[in-house]
Amino acid sequence: MQHLTIVTTGGTIDKIYFDDKSTFQIGAPQIGDILQALGVAFTFDVLPVLRKDSLHMDEHDRAAIRTAIEQQSHRHVLVTHGTDTMVETAQALVDLTGKVIVLTGALNPALFQGSDAVFNIGCAVGAVQTLPDGIYIAMNGRIWDPARVRKNRDANRFEQAAG
Repeated sequence: MQHLTIVTTGGTIDKIYFDDKSTFQIGAPQIGDILQALGVAFTFDVLPVLRKDSLHMDEHDRAAIRTAIEQQSHRHVLVTHGTDTMVETAQALVDLTGKVIVLTGALNPALFQGSDAVFNIGCAVGAVQTLPDGIYIAMNGRIWDPARVRKNRDANRFEQAAG
């Protein structure tokens, strides 16, 4: 991988909280700052497509994400996405060919101490460099097939889907 295109869509990874009642806004994408701070040895660009909580995404939003990915000349694409509907978006991209696309996000905002954001981004970067063309989800230290994973909201983690 010589270059990584990062498509950002909002989600918890970019949330900024303002008070104890959990009022929040989706802030600027955090991933560029995270990768720069880590001193990564590859070039990347950040393409903000949406700033939404994934619970508010619809088919038009997923079409915009798809179009943004299709228009990229680079083969390696990382998508930051809210975890609640990440699987649905990944499934909407499965027939894209000629690219390695890895979706990742965070169960806690990147700005929070102890957030899983940096770990998930690291897993996603490793995955996008080593996997064959296809669509993947990088969460909880694993790489998932979008057809075989679900978010367990009660346990606040991704796990193998039944069936």
